[in-house]
Amino acid sequence: MTIRKAQEKDIPQIIELLGQVLQIHAEIRPDIFIPDTTKYTEQELAALLKDEKKPIYVAVNEEDVCMGYAFCQMKEQPFSNNMVQFQSLFIDDLCVDRFARGQHIGESLFDYVKQEAKRMGCYEVTLNVWAGNTSAEKFYEKMGMKTKERQLEYIL
Repeated sequence: MTIRKAQEKDIPQIIELLGQVLQIHAEIRPDIFIPDTTKYTEQELAALLKDEKKPIYVAVNEEDVCMGYAFCQMKEQPFSNNMVQFQSLFIDDLCVDRFARGQHIGESLFDYVKQEAKRMGCYEVTLNVWAGNTSAEKFYEKMGMKTKERQLEYIL
């Protein structure tokens, strides 16, 4: 397995994986997520691939087939004047193909993102996990991540 920046030829496989992630989220929160959709269109993905502040990394097998991805975003801190200034690499989405899980692809992607963040001079790597996605929560805790803050909701 190799991890590299995503290329236009990866878009069809990324779209398939985006659909897998959406399905998990739609099962957890059908009030928010629309089944059988994806977060990005092919055109939006093509544009994202050119954005240096939003790198997408893919894990590919020996046949160069995408087995997983990590969508990232460079973020500047602080959000207010009373916080220390630093850069953060936010993992907007991380997915491993459901047929390839258990092969440590997610761990490899996460480690790669950490190395890239360090290379870019980031202070931290952050992400959000939807409540109810317990397998993702367990995975990220296993990777050493800790809760930084929590977002709460009150549905009207």
